Amino acid sequence: MKLRFFPKLLSVLVVGTVCLGTAAAQGVDAFPSKPVKILVGFSPGGSNDVVARLIAPELSKGLGQSILIENRPGAGGNIAASAMLGAPADGHTLLMCTTGTLSIQPHILKSMPFDPEKDIAPVTQVVGAPYMLMVNATLPVTSVKELVSYAKRKPGEINFASSGTGTGGHLAGEMLKSRAGIDIVHVAYKGTGQAMTDLIAGQVSMIFDQPVSSMQYARSGKLRALAVASPRRLAAFPDIPTVTEAGVPDFEPVTWAGICAAKNTPPAVVDRIQREIAKVLAMPEIAKRLTADGLEPVGSTPEQFRAFLAADKRKWGRVVKDADVKAE
Repeated sequence: MKLRFFPKLLSVLVVGTVCLGTAAAQGVDAFPSKPVKILVGFSPGGSNDVVARLIAPELSKGLGQSILIENRPGAGGNIAASAMLGAPADGHTLLMCTTGTLSIQPHILKSMPFDPEKDIAPVTQVVGAPYMLMVNATLPVTSVKELVSYAKRKPGEINFASSGTGTGGHLAGEMLKSRAGIDIVHVAYKGTGQAMTDLIAGQVSMIFDQPVSSMQYARSGKLRALAVASPRRLAAFPDIPTVTEAGVPDFEPVTWAGICAAKNTPPAVVDRIQREIAKVLAMPEIAKRLTADGLEPVGSTPEQFRAFLAADKRKWGRVVKDADVKAE
């Protein structure tokens, strides 16, 4: 009885295993089965929005489905992150994750609406994004040295915009305030687009923003670019000094933008998305566009991105502590 039953049982197990494997493979092969949505936690016109929309057409070709960019501004990107985490973890809803959301806010907020390390599945770092220090063209300064001098003469009169409390731009301003010993006031917006509009109009005096969303205004004379907050000058803007060169030592708040998915997203789906994005970033025309805007194409693997996030979070934790940044 036992000997006759065993071959039948083994046959059932083998068939069952094959069926499960086939179903899993079909699930991965079927991805994406509908349009893929990328949530951007800031308003249209900001650097993250620009990058997402730049890679979307080619990514759509690679995945064989439409890529929809949806802006969910507010709470420094946490609204978009929460919306992504509320969707099925199948790779069809992704997040344009940022330095502020994953590396900075956990050190500032008393409680996060999610756990960046446990609830997020890193897919790939898309770009490295150094900041440019921009001021309103009517502000009577043409260098960082003159800006610092002006701010010391008029404490509390210069305000700086950011795309939200706890974002990289906010922290860069706080770093300048702390290290240069000046009194400047933070004004938080729900995205770079609105902040830029008010900066051009003179409602705020300065901003730290990526060149991709702000250099067009400097070229047109509406804003003035004073310095780049990176370890070295940008190849696209070789005449613009670094903030460190301009007199504020060790000032390098370089940020990034990436693509993240929800935890429990099938690893094969995560890998597929990463591979397709890496292909897009390797395209000469895309790489050229990004580099011309002062951005560094990356396209790291999920494992590389996870390790990068851990180190980046530690780095910004030290910055938050040194600048004594508090949630507003």
